[in-house]
Amino acid sequence: MSTIAPPEPLRIGPRVRALREAMDLSLRDLGDRAGVSAPMLSQVERGETSPTLAVAARIAGGLELSLSQLLRLDEADGVTVVRRAERRPGGARARGHSYEVLTPPLPGQRAEVSHHVLAPGAATGGPDDPPIHEDGDAVTFDADLPHHFENPGDREASFTAVVSAGLRRS
Repeated sequence: MSTIAPPEPLRIGPRVRALREAMDLSLRDLGDRAGVSAPMLSQVERGETSPTLAVAARIAGGLELSLSQLLRLDEADGVTVVRRAERRPGGARARGHSYEVLTPPLPGQRAEVSHHVLAPGAATGGPDDPPIHEDGDAVTFDADLPHHFENPGDREASFTAVVSAGLRRS
């Protein structure tokens, strides 16, 4: 007679800690947001205890995730490839700005990579004029603030944008 080994318990502690630290939250901050004590969160993060589903759901809520996102139940294993034909298009081609999203829409994803193309003379978004950039330049800015992209040249311009969830502001 064969026996079936019970499944290993999910180890969410390191994930909770990484997500909490990425959001720049202390144990107490997350505890207040989730309605879970800081000592309980500490035990979960260190793997000393496994939270009940109710507690895990509250922790997920405090991290602004669903329970399935926290537990990674709806994520595929391994690498996800987005084929050129599967890229999600966007922008306003009629106004000379188009883009394609290069990253797949994964649950809990906190970043998106997109490739943009600006026709000569195209401008988009925000009230302020951007500085002039040279080929190969990299720019970092708070995308929550007004901004736009413009191509005053006579050739098509393209760039890759990485948009990542930053620190939350109250």
